[in-house]
Amino acid sequence: MSARKAKVPETQVQETQVQETQVQEAEVQETQVQDPGVQQRRPPEAKGARTLTGRVVSDKMHKTIAVEIERLVKHPTYGKYIRRTTKLLAHDESGTSKEGDVVTITPCRPMSRRKSWRLLEVVEKAVRR
Repeated sequence: MSARKAKVPETQVQETQVQETQVQEAEVQETQVQDPGVQQRRPPEAKGARTLTGRVVSDKMHKTIAVEIERLVKHPTYGKYIRRTTKLLAHDESGTSKEGDVVTITPCRPMSRRKSWRLLEVVEKAVRR
């Protein structure tokens, strides 16, 4: 006698799958219930989230800073390291950073044509004169 699996009608399998998804959705909704008056905070940064550190070169725009990221690139023929810079626009909601500060930025949804980064923290304040 060979071991055979008991055939279960497909409708019964589909019903159990539907019930499982409904239970999971109910659990998710229970965890998401919050006081509507409480302002939603940004989700914390995921461990290992992409961040860049650079110097603020302009803070003249409203809620926007220009951050210059500097990197060293090895020349393919001569092997000498060359300094390359990239200028990125980042969203600074509170206007905490000023020109010359060293800041950390992280990617976010596009906020304008060129601005798709946001300020995470001010690492070092610039010396003011």
